[in-house]
Amino acid sequence: MIKKTTGHKIHKFAKSIFNINRSLTGPGVRETLKELKTICPKLNIKSYNSNIKVFDWKIPLEWNLKDGYIIGPDGKKFCELKKNNLHIMGYSEPVEKYLSLSELSKKLHSIKKIPSAIPYVTSYYKKDWGFCISHNEKQKLKKGKYFVKIDSNFRVGKLNFGEVVIKGKSRKEILLSTNICHPSMANNELSGPSVAIFLAKWLSKRKNKYTYRILFLPETIGSIAYIAHNKKKLLRNVVAGYNIVCVGDDRSYSYMPSRRGDTFSDRAGLLTLKKNKYKFNRYKWLDRGSDERQYCSPGVDLPIATLCRSKYGEYKEYHTSLDDLHKVVTAKGLEGGYKLLKDTITVIEKSVFPKNEYPCEPMLSKRNLYPKDSKSHFSKEQYLLRELLTWADGSNSLDDLALKLNTSVKKTYTIVKYLKKLKLLKINNVYGD
Repeated sequence: MIKKTTGHKIHKFAKSIFNINRSLTGPGVRETLKELKTICPKLNIKSYNSNIKVFDWKIPLEWNLKDGYIIGPDGKKFCELKKNNLHIMGYSEPVEKYLSLSELSKKLHSIKKIPSAIPYVTSYYKKDWGFCISHNEKQKLKKGKYFVKIDSNFRVGKLNFGEVVIKGKSRKEILLSTNICHPSMANNELSGPSVAIFLAKWLSKRKNKYTYRILFLPETIGSIAYIAHNKKKLLRNVVAGYNIVCVGDDRSYSYMPSRRGDTFSDRAGLLTLKKNKYKFNRYKWLDRGSDERQYCSPGVDLPIATLCRSKYGEYKEYHTSLDDLHKVVTAKGLEGGYKLLKDTITVIEKSVFPKNEYPCEPMLSKRNLYPKDSKSHFSKEQYLLRELLTWADGSNSLDDLALKLNTSVKKTYTIVKYLKKLKLLKINNVYGD
């Protein structure tokens, strides 16, 4: 009998919600949140009203899509919502009319380079409509009259999101954020919330040093709205965090830094990748493209990095119907994504931070920790001790200090214990204290 791993459980859950038609707003988002809540009952479903201004943006009207299809000259239906929800361009306005093939072609989206794929296309903030079709199918269309119908409506409603808060010993928070706004795509969409909700389940069953805030948001507008309503609290409490996206394939690992590039999040993520000897692609801030853009933007500047498997936009099935739960996202891939984040959280939880007790250099000579005269040189031990003191500012963990001193964690800890005994530094359990 094959033992079911967490990856298998996550894959099974992702499969159960794959066909829900999600967008920025609407019933698909609410249905998805209700299903996530079955895995972690601590999840609270919240909302912001349509038309509320959030910084330079405005929360859009709620979009409700009931049906959509095209009927060809031969009377056959195609581009049916009921067969694949990628067929209808996101946020399409209602339409019901006859068009010639040349008129219809202007409203059809396909990818010539990937002819078997249905592309994912949206028009969130400009009124429009359209259908998405594989290039192979588009090439088969013949001249004649085509009947198009999109049964949709816009109304003043809600932008829904989910939030799980798991309190720890400290008020300092680790922020985990993922997206719930894409329709049926496995790695780009479902891997993130599926892994995140199982992380929430795991975290809710253990005693944590930090408080964890886990968000399930529509991309971009969701994170902007959340920051607009919670900026002061986030800036006061968040010391580390990760944007969780594309964590389900089994092809590679990837690291996207925060804007600053050397935060507690960056160091813990890189340490986990290197300790586990993962081969990974290291990206630059210039390669950003998900909600790390909002959390790290000037004026917010939260320490949020992104850990993923194949990075968004870097695998051929991205934003198409080929991003599936068979060839792209696997139980093994999801297990790897889940383990990477779980191990990184464990590194964060176990990290301690030595901090120099003196504003300037302590007088080492009176403690026999300095060369006897100006002609003498520092011994190796004296050098390590002095260097450790200069980096012990409460923001560098033992692992960080070991890397900076180019020595082992064990050796670093021995020096830290000795300096603590001399009352030259203290050890903080929480980052930034």
